[in-house]
Amino acid sequence: MQNLTVLGSTGSIGTSTLDVVARHPDKYRIVALTANRQVDLLFQQCSQFKPDYAVLLDEASVKKLRALLREAGLKTEVLCGVDALEQVSVLPEVDAVMAAIVGAAGLRPTLAAARAGKKILLANKETLVMAGNVFMDAIRISGSALLPIDSEHNAIFQALPRGYDGNMTGAGVRRILLTASGGPFRNTRLADLENVTPEQACAHPNWVMGRKISVDSASMMNKGLEVIEAHWLFNASADDIQVVIHPQSVIHSLVEYVDGSVLAQLGNPDMRTPIAYGLAYPERIASGVAALDLFKVATLSFVAPDFERFPCLGLAYQALRTAGTAPAILNAANEIAVAAFLDKRIAFLAIPRVISAVLDTLPVCSVTGLDDVLCADAQARRAADIEITKIIN
Repeated sequence: MQNLTVLGSTGSIGTSTLDVVARHPDKYRIVALTANRQVDLLFQQCSQFKPDYAVLLDEASVKKLRALLREAGLKTEVLCGVDALEQVSVLPEVDAVMAAIVGAAGLRPTLAAARAGKKILLANKETLVMAGNVFMDAIRISGSALLPIDSEHNAIFQALPRGYDGNMTGAGVRRILLTASGGPFRNTRLADLENVTPEQACAHPNWVMGRKISVDSASMMNKGLEVIEAHWLFNASADDIQVVIHPQSVIHSLVEYVDGSVLAQLGNPDMRTPIAYGLAYPERIASGVAALDLFKVATLSFVAPDFERFPCLGLAYQALRTAGTAPAILNAANEIAVAAFLDKRIAFLAIPRVISAVLDTLPVCSVTGLDDVLCADAQARRAADIEITKIIN
């Protein structure tokens, strides 16, 4: 029996995780669930899985959940705040932590779980983007197992040799091919991108995701963040990682070997596949995902990314090559810019302009610890707010 904490249980990854867990009650037990403010959904999850703990981030939501649980006769203890996220990530009885909180908010509890030696199911991009060296050092020191849950990185993990130790040359790996759908604006005229709406940006053709990550997919910043993730996960340089537009989202990523072989992982676009792989590794369990029908797919196509159409992808490569706090600056500026776009304060094409301006404005420092990352994050958010104000005025 594997005891789990699910950070971000009400999001798309969290709900998919619980769907897989519910299929295997003999293998997994939920110890803790956490959410931001979705009290009603968290209550439903608590009713089904009866965790020992539930965490919310504000007192009003905590009071409401406590009342609902008390009325239902459930004994789940409700905790409040960011510190509580760390608390339920390091509980002695917890074996594995699904890190599925979107954004920088997931950094601290995920890092705490790594330092505590927990098995980490990593679906939070920002942990590696912002603090890759700090996080990977914690993994090495504690001996924690790290399983990537992003469909692309999970596919790469599956296509690499078992026991891959980060030595691409020693493993005979030539490069990593990171696939991308291209999002909803893959074929939109460049002139029309200025006027796209948040609703259009969130209408992903293949995946069902939250609003922030959907906008990142539309701008391809999501893929840029994944390039930085892949660097840390697989010890690959920027030049070793090639992004490939693959509209069908059937091949989730590939690994090219020096002998000319290219290994790929294929499947229907459903996050339950990589989640089930991470939960059960090195075994495999049923995920509830329908079998891939190759005759129905029929055609697989591939196109090189257009960096003029997707400047955010180029900015991510730039930040990776710059290193230090540059990826943290990139991530923070993007979070602020995307929030402004979703609030209809700036246009879609202003997102990369804000990020570029912030990267050009702020100094890049080396990262020796978490404080360096958090300082750069705070500075970048302030600088992004200033740039947005300039655009609006």
